[in-house]
Amino acid sequence: MALFQSNNPVFNEKVLQKVGSSQAEGTMTIKGTINKMAFLLVLVLAAAVYAWGAPARQQDLTPFLLGGGIGGFVLALIIIFKKEWAQYLAPAYALAEGLFLGVISVLYSNIYEGIVLQAVGITFATFFAMLVLYSARIIRATERFKAIVFTATAGIALFYLLAFVLSFFNINIPFLHEGGTWGILFSLVVVTVAALNLIIDFDLVETGAAQGAPKYFEWYASFGILVTLIWLYLEILRLLSKLSKR
Repeated sequence: MALFQSNNPVFNEKVLQKVGSSQAEGTMTIKGTINKMAFLLVLVLAAAVYAWGAPARQQDLTPFLLGGGIGGFVLALIIIFKKEWAQYLAPAYALAEGLFLGVISVLYSNIYEGIVLQAVGITFATFFAMLVLYSARIIRATERFKAIVFTATAGIALFYLLAFVLSFFNINIPFLHEGGTWGILFSLVVVTVAALNLIIDFDLVETGAAQGAPKYFEWYASFGILVTLIWLYLEILRLLSKLSKR
């Protein structure tokens, strides 16, 4: 369940100003953040694999879909407002989202063979590409860059919210789900914006470590990147499904 200065309220400059530092518990490091990010990804993968096998066990997918989706959303909101709880709740969020993603992946895979492996591969390829571009300073997280990406992300979030509300009145926006030219272009734009949010996420991790943010911020930062990755994966799935319809 992807939340949206990065792609979401998880990361912005004010966050770093508020958290301060706590020498008693140690300070944030980039290595520590990487380790925690890897741990959260393992939890997501484990939960997703478990949910993926639900049909073979003749289990109903609905509890995984609703429980993982709603549970992940609630946990994300709590973490955003109680950042120091991230060290306890981020693993639970990863497990919940893993269940949700596992079910979503099964549903897509039943319609489009091989789409899940493609989406996973493209998601991680994009992640590492953005990391290389950021590390080499080819793309810099300037204030103007942040403002543009944030505005684009906010616009996408509002558009999705509008589409969700309209769906209750049986009004569908065709290019949101259909595989026409406009639908594919829209998904390409959204995937691009999601990928660019990773640049902002990387910058804030580096800034947090440089400013001596408290140790728990490693969990919070890892959670924030995970939110972006989940959003990116879901959008890539949507894009690949549209391309498969052509």
